[in-house]
Amino acid sequence: MKQTTNDKPKICIIVGPTGVGKTDISIELAKALNGEIISADSAQVYKYMDIGTAKADEAEMQGIKHYMIDEVNPDQSFSVAQFRDRAESYIQEITAKGKLPIIAGGTGLYINSLLNNLDFTPSVGDENFRQEMQDIADQKGAEYLHNMLKDIDAESYQRLHPNDTRRVIRALEVYKYTGKTISYFQEESRKAPSRYEFAFVGLTMDRQRLYDRINRRVDIMLEKGLISEVQRLLDMGYNRELVSMQALGYKEIVQYLENEIGLEEAIFILKRDSRHYAKRQLTWFRRDERIKWFNFDDYEDRTLLLKNIINYIAGKIYLL
Repeated sequence: MKQTTNDKPKICIIVGPTGVGKTDISIELAKALNGEIISADSAQVYKYMDIGTAKADEAEMQGIKHYMIDEVNPDQSFSVAQFRDRAESYIQEITAKGKLPIIAGGTGLYINSLLNNLDFTPSVGDENFRQEMQDIADQKGAEYLHNMLKDIDAESYQRLHPNDTRRVIRALEVYKYTGKTISYFQEESRKAPSRYEFAFVGLTMDRQRLYDRINRRVDIMLEKGLISEVQRLLDMGYNRELVSMQALGYKEIVQYLENEIGLEEAIFILKRDSRHYAKRQLTWFRRDERIKWFNFDDYEDRTLLLKNIINYIAGKIYLL
């Protein structure tokens, strides 16, 4: 790897909506650029949750080492701050080996925590307030709690899913104790220079093609044994109230296993919500002008797509 006068660590980031093909592309890039991969997926950090989170298996990894997978048990909390701290440690480890850290995933907050100098140290924390908000969600519903954001932080209201109760509560908490929105602090963090020299790549494709891939992906998960995986988690004592078990692919199957809905309805909801999630991811990433987008539909030849991405990365962070 060519050295420059810039002594910042070099990293590559690969983002895009669920189902677009980030895993395959990141592995090909790691093989071509002597890299190792750090997952930026908020569900893949959990052990025993493999099929529903689409973790790459040993064969799919093709000998490329992956980090930030199976970090914690499903009943353990895992925050953005924890991701950042561990990811920074892994970046140092990979860089020390003379390899390129490739951060690949679709969790925007995880990506931003690395690039935007989010400062977690002075952050407020009031367990009583959080419990009070959780009680409201339990009594009046997650959507009621989500609507509390509408007038004080419209951006977070639009960005966060109503069922993402933990982050909704966090946004309410930050506003209560600072008088400013969490969106404001996130925007301020973007103004400081990044700790890294980075190439930021986004992957996309025709919307209908992406939705078809997502639908097929769900079918494949079911064929691989998603229902058995969820049942095994329940048998291990991991209940539906856990943050981990609220992930796409798990909460829907839990509803089926507990006889609340039929299998056909569970599959329909999972496919629908996965498509909606992909749309929200695209909305999130489209706002970031640092991303260089590559559209699969612009390339009949996948080899040419990879070549163009490699050339962009190599030029952006001076690998050649």
